[in-house]
Amino acid sequence: MAWIILMIAVFTEICWALSLKWAATIGSWQASIVPISLSFLNMALLAFAMRGISAGTAYAIWTGLGAVGVIIGGIILFDERISAVQIGFMALIVIGVAGTKLFAAN
Repeated sequence: MAWIILMIAVFTEICWALSLKWAATIGSWQASIVPISLSFLNMALLAFAMRGISAGTAYAIWTGLGAVGVIIGGIILFDERISAVQIGFMALIVIGVAGTKLFAAN
């Protein structure tokens, strides 16, 4: 169950980071409520996941997949561009996350 919660936390992390850029483009204080709310939800989910997964493993997976997800989300939602080299490094992050999960003690 902790791994499912962690994946939900990763998704929330991606939404949170993308909502920061969205709120900045809107420029109103009301738009700031979205990333603030997602931040609280995000931290609660990560903390809950850490009850069943070691902190280092959970955090490595959360940040790694979150970073890759935000890059992909930025491409889709904000028409951001990345280079082939960046894609290669994103692949390395995914490989690292897969290895971290594969060899996790719990």
